[in-house]
Amino acid sequence: MGLQSMVDFKWPGLMRPDGARIALNRDAFIAIDRYKDISYDPVYRPQALYHRALEGLHANNGAFLLQEVATNLPIYRDDTGPTDFHLHLPPGGFQLVLVTSGMFTFDYDGKVHYVGPGAVMLQSAIVHRQLFYTWSGLSTEENLKTPQTVVPDPLCMGYSGKFLEAFITDPSTFPNPTVVGPDEIREDETPRTAWKHPLHNRPAGAGFWVQDPLALDALFRPYPADALGPVESPMPVHVRDLGIEAPSGHLVTGHIIATDPRGGAVLPKSAAAADAEGLAKGEVVVYRIIRGTAGFADRAGKIIELATGDTVTAGAGAIRLAEIGEDTQILRLGLLNGFDALRMWTPGQRDEIDALAGQIITRADLRSDRLAGSPVGYLYE
Repeated sequence: MGLQSMVDFKWPGLMRPDGARIALNRDAFIAIDRYKDISYDPVYRPQALYHRALEGLHANNGAFLLQEVATNLPIYRDDTGPTDFHLHLPPGGFQLVLVTSGMFTFDYDGKVHYVGPGAVMLQSAIVHRQLFYTWSGLSTEENLKTPQTVVPDPLCMGYSGKFLEAFITDPSTFPNPTVVGPDEIREDETPRTAWKHPLHNRPAGAGFWVQDPLALDALFRPYPADALGPVESPMPVHVRDLGIEAPSGHLVTGHIIATDPRGGAVLPKSAAAADAEGLAKGEVVVYRIIRGTAGFADRAGKIIELATGDTVTAGAGAIRLAEIGEDTQILRLGLLNGFDALRMWTPGQRDEIDALAGQIITRADLRSDRLAGSPVGYLYE
């Protein structure tokens, strides 16, 4: 493959974000995004409908966005299809994807990943594109009602592709350069290699991460109620560590808290103890109910009941998980102190970087087998 080339970018002022500091809301706030109150909008592409947890974003000083992406049109139309090669440059270089239905093919820096329900991907400003997604053929109304899961399930794998996606700050506030146009794509090459450049404020140690839902490190372990407080449930409660704390540069922790359906067992399990310390982390916490029901107790002991599609964002200690129903799956994200070192991109920086997109990629490498070998263009290598 050869040594990576180092381009001498002379872009003073674009080295790192230079705007206002990102500040988590450290008050005892509680913000709820109810599924019944939301709308799905084709924000970026006609085939992708977005449902954004805006109450949580605004209450947390705009520091963190969780959104659902639901594919709603077939891939073969002229106005849909694969995405162009692009990269996001959010503060911290953070983008998290958790697939919840259907199947996707993602190209991360020339290496192809086929993923379905429960797969987790965290990428730190890597050039990528979406090559394929499943579409059920259902109407929009019916498509948005199909169940979601983090456990591979033949039924959910056949639905339209959906995933939960998280960014530090709103994607409209940072550069999102498209780095290769569709006329330049050649399927026998990897022309999106993004060699090292300084337009990145990734924390030390952050990197690319993929977790397969059936891998040993993705097994569900008994919920440590003795350390975190009791949780009422008709079924045993389990937790899966998504493994994203270290790859995110210790910006965000991620876990799935879940129960089996009554009379059945669908969660792949381990009897080993879960890490209670990791599950308790978070200056701010975000809970998304992927399926089922849950209740959270505030400091006064009042129960906040949430159902499928609801999201709650809260300051540290403002709520705790108190109840969880059967066949329930909850995404928990803990936002850590590393946010304090991050800044926003200024509008001027953002526009300059977007305009320089064509310079970010500087050469192409032939790869005989796109499924083998190490990725070649990580910005952090």
